[in-house]
Amino acid sequence: MPHSSTPIVLDDSIAEFVCSALSVATVEVVERIQSLWGDQGQILRLRTDSNRHPTCVLKHISLDTQAHHPRGWNTSTSFQRKATSYDVERCWYENYADECDVICKVPQLLGTQTQSSDSLILLEDLSSVYPLIRSSLSVGEARVCLEWLAHFHAQFLGNPGHRLWPEGCYWHLSTRADEFAAMPECRVKRAAKKLDAKLAGAQFKTLVHGDAKVANFCFSPTLDSVAGVDFQYVGKGCGIKDVVYFLGSCLTEAECADNESALLELYFTALRNALSDKHSLQIIHDIESEWRSLYGVAWTDFYRFLLGWMPTHQKINSYTLSLCERTLSDL
Repeated sequence: MPHSSTPIVLDDSIAEFVCSALSVATVEVVERIQSLWGDQGQILRLRTDSNRHPTCVLKHISLDTQAHHPRGWNTSTSFQRKATSYDVERCWYENYADECDVICKVPQLLGTQTQSSDSLILLEDLSSVYPLIRSSLSVGEARVCLEWLAHFHAQFLGNPGHRLWPEGCYWHLSTRADEFAAMPECRVKRAAKKLDAKLAGAQFKTLVHGDAKVANFCFSPTLDSVAGVDFQYVGKGCGIKDVVYFLGSCLTEAECADNESALLELYFTALRNALSDKHSLQIIHDIESEWRSLYGVAWTDFYRFLLGWMPTHQKINSYTLSLCERTLSDL
């Protein structure tokens, strides 16, 4: 999204919050990074007189029940899901983000504030170390994100995720009743509850990012390290859900089809290495076996969401259809 050329002046109360959180005297807006979904807030880059944080990022959420949904899903269910997602994100930064190390880097929380329908989340600015945002990656470039996901999943394996989403990821069936109702009658719709039950019934759970598309990763200039952002849908789940969504967000259907085995091996090699100090070889083997078996299930479950939400989406391609056909035949 293009940055606004119109100067933005912070509301006095917001400026006071930032100054208090950082113990600084001055703060000004450098740029609007983006508007939030449905124009219900914005993300700003700020400049301060702090030596430690000369710039920072402010996520300003301003909820409006009458806001226009970009794809027309203006329902109370949609609004409540979005409102809850911001509460979850704030909780994530306040209670969980500090557990991430440099291999699964996330922004440092600098402060939060909630008043009525407005919420503020003040974060470390990653742009000096991770300045690049990508809309696609090569197969080789995807490695660093798969390693980030593997370390993230290893770090939070077995975590109950208190006050996060009971089931992570934004497309799961129980929060997508509107989209499910909009689906045409088809084999995927008939299998929806069984697909959901298989994912929800996984023995080995971790915290999943929940929206692990390539646009939610910030890359170093050499693309050899990465940080993750946007934790509105973090919660419990099997890690393969993040892997499926990430791969579909950045690779072509041909790249997914031709490199499926290699990409999964990259992820599971990193996961095995990340788990090796804390878990037995048998447990690691069992986790990998279960999550591998759910790869097609997770991909088909996401396809189920797309069929109701946007049936013309480019991710509904020959690879998706072929994988889903195999998965449904094995259910």
